[in-house]
This record gives sequence, structure tokens and C-alpha cells, in this order.
Amino acid sequence: MRIAYLDCFAGLSGDMFLGALVEAGLDPQILHEATAALNIGAQIKIETVDRNGISCTKVHVLEDGKSAEAATSSHEHTHRHEHEHAAGHNHEHAATASHTHDHSHSHSHAHGRSLSAIRKLIQETSLPVAVKNTAISAFELLGASEARIHNVPVEDIHFHEVGAVDAIVDIVSASAGMHALNIERWYSSPLNVGGGMVDCAHGRFPVPAPATADLLRNVPTYSADIMMELVTPTGAALLRALIQEKGVAFGTQPAMRVQHIGYGAGSRNPKNFPNALRLSIGDANETSHEHSGHTTTDSITVDTVTVLETALDDLSPQILAHVTEMALQAGAFDVMCTAVQMKKGRLGTLITILADDAQAPALERLLLRETSTLGVRMRHERRSCIARKHAVVQTAYGDIRMKIGYHNDEELNAAPEFEDCRSAAIKHNIPVKIVLQAAIAAYRQSKP
Repeated sequence: MRIAYLDCFAGLSGDMFLGALVEAGLDPQILHEATAALNIGAQIKIETVDRNGISCTKVHVLEDGKSAEAATSSHEHTHRHEHEHAAGHNHEHAATASHTHDHSHSHSHAHGRSLSAIRKLIQETSLPVAVKNTAISAFELLGASEARIHNVPVEDIHFHEVGAVDAIVDIVSASAGMHALNIERWYSSPLNVGGGMVDCAHGRFPVPAPATADLLRNVPTYSADIMMELVTPTGAALLRALIQEKGVAFGTQPAMRVQHIGYGAGSRNPKNFPNALRLSIGDANETSHEHSGHTTTDSITVDTVTVLETALDDLSPQILAHVTEMALQAGAFDVMCTAVQMKKGRLGTLITILADDAQAPALERLLLRETSTLGVRMRHERRSCIARKHAVVQTAYGDIRMKIGYHNDEELNAAPEFEDCRSAAIKHNIPVKIVLQAAIAAYRQSKP
């Protein structure tokens, strides 16, 4: 299984994430194409820099050939007190060119972009749907945090620094890079948020700034080494989107065979502090080990999952279907609906959700907000999972991915990816079952 580990000893920001992705093996063309697809006059420049003796990759965002970060720095001095709901604020960050990082707004957007405007901008690109969904999710999560902080509807929030060119490029191109690397499981160290105070549009606040702090709920953090803001709202939003879609396990590096290591640099270079993000990519080690609640023995991983349950006898099936879909989008591993008989002989539905502990609060809120329940049961259970890998088979209807489960090099299960089969069936106007059968037959014929 292909896994990745984020070592956030110097925090996390958009350009640090991009640089680490490139140095860890991502084709830079992925970032160039994602940036061009936005059609906002932006380009990226990639260079090798030194961060306290460590060679790192730095990704710059250019707007009409000039540094978008520099444009933000010079422009926001004029407008920093004019913004009622500035999502990016004015942060001094150890990874910025001057006073800001990951955030910019040009003169054409002096009053910021609304969430709906950013959503429309991303949706109108030619990028893959999965990439667009991740990028939009990052902005929606950031918008939700700002809305909670200011106690206003999320659509009333206008993104300023975080809604401008360099931040949009950071989030969209990072989303493209994450999907291109095909990482099956993400891990991360606790995040060093830095320390000290930051100047926001609403006054001076301790690090992390309000939006960042909200996005880092239930994420392990600490403060050490340097009195600067090390985690930006952009970096926190990207991490939260990754948690929501893929699930992220926090702790020390898991047992893994590391194949690629990338260091992504921030813009500033403090003395005696390597301002960089380290990304390690490789295969999960299949020998026995224990890590942060995860035990792997002979290709079987045993970990702990959070189970959320509630039983309902007064909810429309249409809303049940809606809640199921939203739970999966929010990062649930699985959602099950079981018919049950409740008090007074009423027929009802038991909703059961499996998730990482980090996703549990959001899923609990989803059940309480979207359903008619008055309470949610939560517990932890251990589960075992066999190792898995993917293969591609050729059929008369196109290439189909196969998901293969194995234990001790013995193949136990092999099944076609249903979405591939459904797309092929629609394209060729045939039943899905025909494509499923063709994929299974092709896979069996490929076996020695």
C-alpha cells in the first residue's frame, strides 16, 4: 500500500506543500497545468533553495509575471483595516516573503472573493472532478471556520488574502498534486504552530490565528522553537480537506519503506531553523509493528475506528440518502443503513458510520443537524484489514482498475472498481454487469 508521511516540524503552508510534492516525485507539469486551467493570469516558478543547510524546492506563484506574494504584501498595508471578514488576515509567517504567506489579493479584488465566486471559478476549469472537489472543499472548510468566528452566514464571508491569486493557485494545484500521486493512506506528525502574536484585521491574536485554530480542531499541535506563525490558514485548510477526503493518522512515522523524500521550502529563512516541510512517500512495511493505535502483522492491519450510530423512525428516505452521501463526502470510511423495529412496533432505520477519530466531531454534527435524531451513540472498535493494491486490465470497453486484497503474498480477493465499470457501461450503452464480467475475465486471463 502506497503511503505518505508529512513531517510538520516547521508547520504547514501552501507553498511548502507544493514544494514537498514536487521534490517527492510529482511531475511539475501537473502544477503548471492546474495553474493554467484557472485562467487568472497566474504562473508558477520552481527553484531549488537552501533552508538552513537543507536543499529544498520552492514554488513561487506569479501574477502577470510578477510575484503574487509581493503584490499581497505591498497592497494589504492599505486595506488591512477595511475588511470586515478577512479570511486570510495579515499574518507574519515564517514561510512568507514579508508579512504574509499563502494569501494575496490584487487591486481588481480589493474587496475579496466570495465563496460562491471561488467555487464558480474552480468549477469552470477543465480539471478532473476529484481535483475540483478537493479544492472547493478546502475553501468551504475555511469559509465555515470564518463564519463560526464572525457569527455570520458562510456566503457572507469574503476571502481576501486567501481568496487571491497565490492562495487559489496553492490550493488548486496542491489538490491536483495530491490526486496525481495516488497515495492510499496519509500520515502526519503533530503540527508545530509556532508562537507569538499575529496582526489580524480584527487586532492582535496569539498564534495560531482564529481561522487556523478553528481548522486545527482535533488535530495534534504544539508550539516550539520559534516565535512566528508556522501554520497558515491555507495550509490548515489543505490539511483539513485531506483529512475529510482521505483520513489522516497523526503520530510518529509509521513503519514504511521510504522511496521518495521531498523538502518544500517556505519563503523566509530564519537563522538556525530549517523552514521546510518534509514529505516521505513509500510502501507500508508489512512486517509486524505497532504505530499510533495501528498494528500490522503479516499484511493485516489492525486499527481502531470510531463508530457513530443513531436509530430513526420519522425520517424521509430521501433525507437518509442525502445524509449517507454527505457522510461519505465528509470522510467516513463507510455508511450503513439497517432496517430495525423500534418502540411501539414502529419500523425504523439504524444509521451506522465508520470513521477516523478526527472525522467524528464533523460526522456527529452532520447527524444532529441533518436528521431528526436527538442523540448519537459513539464508540471505538478494532478492525483488521488485509493489504491491498491495484492493477489495470484491458477490456473491449476500455481499461478497468482492479482492487486486489492479499495476505502473506496470497491473493484473497479481486474486484473491479465499480465507477470504472459504470463509466464504461454508459459510454458503450451496455449493462454494467457486462463490463464487470469482462473485467473479471480479463484479470483471470492475465494471471499466470
